[in-house]
Amino acid sequence: MPCSLTLLNHNFKQDAERDRAVSIWAAGSAAALAAGPVIGGLLIASVGWRSIFFVNVPLAMLGVWLVWRHSEETERSCDRGFDWPGQFFAILALADLAASMIEGGTLGWTHPLILAGFGVFLAAISAFVLVELRSRAPMLPLHVFRNRTFTVATVIGLIINVAFYGLIFVLSLFFQRTQKYSALNTGLAFLPMTGIVLAANLASGRLTTRVGARLPILTGQTLMIAGLLGLVPAKEGTPYLHIAAQLLLVGAGLGLTVPAMTSALLGTVEKSQSGIASGVLNAAPQVGSVAGVSLFGAFIGQVNPVISRS
Repeated sequence: MPCSLTLLNHNFKQDAERDRAVSIWAAGSAAALAAGPVIGGLLIASVGWRSIFFVNVPLAMLGVWLVWRHSEETERSCDRGFDWPGQFFAILALADLAASMIEGGTLGWTHPLILAGFGVFLAAISAFVLVELRSRAPMLPLHVFRNRTFTVATVIGLIINVAFYGLIFVLSLFFQRTQKYSALNTGLAFLPMTGIVLAANLASGRLTTRVGARLPILTGQTLMIAGLLGLVPAKEGTPYLHIAAQLLLVGAGLGLTVPAMTSALLGTVEKSQSGIASGVLNAAPQVGSVAGVSLFGAFIGQVNPVISRS
């Protein structure tokens, strides 16, 4: 994912061209997001849950061929070494954070193991910062965060994924355990949301080119807030059309936000650092998705232990 954005930034040098390319890139992800739950539901219902891992093999092979055949190589930074200490502490910090947050919902946030886990995370992330500040070739040059646009875009990417993937996790349980939907019908229930993400992604690119990134991001976040608040009253027996209407708002908000945020971030860094920027932009949402699923899972465990155990 980071390399794909780097290739876009390398090949589309004008802002308007990059905005359109990023919107199409995001739309491709949205199409996959729409197809994934449906295909996953079909595979689970017909073959079994293990089949969802095998379906990725031909997709990965297709990706290898496309890059080998069609992608133009970017410039290389031969003077950069490999930041082994930075890699180690980053992996330790993120893996420990994920494990602590996931198990915190089961063991309790005050359990000694969970408290120790968060302690290890704080120690590892502190060591990572010290290593990056002193390294001649840091994995993550911390000076990039001096740019306010870069920092804000990174934080937004983290936050929206906390909400979005936490929402998908909760609604997957809600549809199947409370509304008694099958795995296939649960996948279909997400189509209004994931489908509109595709259209909003394409619209965001054009809007960003005309008015800049701020308006699409603010509009997208407002729509997401409205949709999420609209889902609060949902309970057993709530008509699906009510839920679908709120999912449309969430999907439209996400679709407007991501391309504008991505274009804004890529536009703030030099071409030679586009790989680093892309890596940060993709790592932050991944952390957000882990946090969202674990936090929302913990909330469910507190209010409905039956659903949590299932």
